[in-house]
Amino acid sequence: MTTSTPPSAAASPLDLVIFGGVGDLSVRKLLPALYMAHLHNNLPASTRIHALGRQPWDRAAFVEFIQEKVPGFIEAKAYNMASWQGFLERLDYVALDATQAPDYAALGAALQPGSDRVYYLATAPSLFVGICANLAGAGLIDANSRVVLEKPLGHDLASARQINDDVGQYFQEQQIFRIDHYLGKETVQNLMVLRFGNTIFEPLWRSPYIKSVQITVAESVGVGSRAGFYDGTGAMRDMVQNHLLQLLCIVAMEPPVSLDPDAVRDEKLKVLRSLRPMTMADVAKDTVRGQYTAGAANGGAALGYLQEANVPPHSSTETFVALKAHINNWRWANVPIFLRTGKRMAARQSEIVIEFADLPFTIFQDSPRQSVNRLMIRLQPEEHIQLQMMAKEPGSGMRLRPVSLNLDLETAFSERRAEAYERLLIDVIKGRLTHFMRRDELEAAWSWVEPIINGWQQLNEKPKSYTAGSWGPAASSALMAREGSSWVEES
Repeated sequence: MTTSTPPSAAASPLDLVIFGGVGDLSVRKLLPALYMAHLHNNLPASTRIHALGRQPWDRAAFVEFIQEKVPGFIEAKAYNMASWQGFLERLDYVALDATQAPDYAALGAALQPGSDRVYYLATAPSLFVGICANLAGAGLIDANSRVVLEKPLGHDLASARQINDDVGQYFQEQQIFRIDHYLGKETVQNLMVLRFGNTIFEPLWRSPYIKSVQITVAESVGVGSRAGFYDGTGAMRDMVQNHLLQLLCIVAMEPPVSLDPDAVRDEKLKVLRSLRPMTMADVAKDTVRGQYTAGAANGGAALGYLQEANVPPHSSTETFVALKAHINNWRWANVPIFLRTGKRMAARQSEIVIEFADLPFTIFQDSPRQSVNRLMIRLQPEEHIQLQMMAKEPGSGMRLRPVSLNLDLETAFSERRAEAYERLLIDVIKGRLTHFMRRDELEAAWSWVEPIINGWQQLNEKPKSYTAGSWGPAASSALMAREGSSWVEES
């Protein structure tokens, strides 16, 4: 499979088209990210941004809507009137029903002649094939066109394959950018450098020197306005199948031969294909499903999941997943990989923890045999890397205490740190595929996840309850304890 960058003449104008252009994702993430790219001169001079929606607006009504909604999602110090006005001049609005082929004539009329085109499908996946077919029917796709697909990409393996087949009728693989915003985070990309740009960790980055790996993506918010979507999806499909498995790939992959997109994604694919398939017994023993009940979160009372608006009263959808995985290769043999994600948890925290093996023997009789050697990579809310080691306590005797070596990325570099969507949108514009999922990656992830979901259906057990504002069901701690480990959590 070749994934050469789509050709693009430097002088060609750029049209960036957002389907769902007045939706939540566009208002909260895409347009603020594009403003920041404009502010820092990272958009080609001839870039036009076309928001598409069903609202019967003209451009003036759309700009009025943007003026009201978007600035609140831009960092205050980055917002200035001159740059904002310049950004607004790039914007256009096309009233369009994505399901109606005749509407695409208006889009074609709005695009710049001979432009490179980026189509961002911030819509339900059920609309993807229709949009692509209508774009092709209107003659709006060529070799320089790119399409960005938002998750969720499928509900299971069969639907993921169908989406890939359908979109693949109109766009070549090298034109398809399956976006996972976690791959745009600075610390995630720094993890590649930590692993492959330094020599100090590589000799230890394997069994038996690593005791366990844990990856947590915890959210303090509930389902909110997404309940209608979320109840048919659940935490496994919403978070594990994409975000957590992508983080695991970067932690566990072998060194690629280069940063060429296929070289990197080939190694990630090997990790996904090396995940040990779960049997029914594994699903029952090594996975935990949870659902939050009423409690306190973010400084106030929080409803339980079943009390949230638009959630069926007897829903068995999981809002929490913890599981133990294994990678069947020499590097990771017998190293348990713990994945955890949930809503309404005690804190918003995304973190990768590499726990190194215990000492085989200690000469420090005043201290416990178990050392605390951990590499902790925090993705949010702040981004930093911390190495926990043992040091001597001050005073007489040889008592040891854990201490930390900290790399605070926000203070280590004076340069501005772009948000994930801004960085990934620039990658799309430049045709860089490294931080986007390839088709075979997506399908390999579904191949591993789907038997777990099917196993839950066969077990027919209700999710375990956990109080909003806690760290999840007690069973998730027991899952770790069986391996002599514990979740690393904020107090």
